Amino acid sequence: MIEDLKNAQPGSIVLLHTCAHNPTGVDPTFEQWKQIAEVCRDQHLYPWFDTAYQGFVSGNLDKDGAGIRYFVDQGFEMIIVQSFSKILGLYGERTGAMHVITSSKEVAINVRSQIKMAIRCNWSSPPMHGARIAAICFNEPDMRASWLKELIAVTDRITAMRELLRSKLEEIKTPGTWNHVTDQIGMFSFTGLTVAQSKAMVEKHHVYMTPNGRISVAGLTTKNVEYVAKAFKDSVENY
Repeated sequence: MIEDLKNAQPGSIVLLHTCAHNPTGVDPTFEQWKQIAEVCRDQHLYPWFDTAYQGFVSGNLDKDGAGIRYFVDQGFEMIIVQSFSKILGLYGERTGAMHVITSSKEVAINVRSQIKMAIRCNWSSPPMHGARIAAICFNEPDMRASWLKELIAVTDRITAMRELLRSKLEEIKTPGTWNHVTDQIGMFSFTGLTVAQSKAMVEKHHVYMTPNGRISVAGLTTKNVEYVAKAFKDSVENY
């Protein structure tokens, strides 16, 4: 990644996932974020943070957003886009936020003008339901505390499902090593299955995943994880 960033054309926009990277489930450490920021500064790259899963790594919003805050503290001009589909359960509402960090008030005024024109041309007046729900959850202290508590519960459940899937895969002696299932984080796991194996998972076992081997760990439960593990074993052994 560092090599690619060093070879990027100066002025390029670099899309960075804030945390719980999709599809790999692998995030930079805080020290690696520092290296990424250094290359972005040296190469005059413009960071664009995609933030869809903040809180789904550790259950802590501040900890999961450490990389973004470091870039802000380093004085970068950049864009941060947030989706509330996952962390607030607002699927289908297309609710989120866009933040533009600028170097001056004058630049901020110009950027806001451009964003307003883009909004006017694209959707003009979006539905307000999702945004109002988000505003209530974020701004009412009791509701916010309840949501943060549930965020931890969701994260803990995802982690537990990772551990259970790995244990089931190893228990039935599925070929290969499966430590990556628990080493990875967030909603998704890059399983390592080939296109043919992923296709068998879908068509033969009706375990739905993308052709590149990515699965949604959030779709696992204590009731279906054993079936999923057996499907993995069959697909790996026979396809």
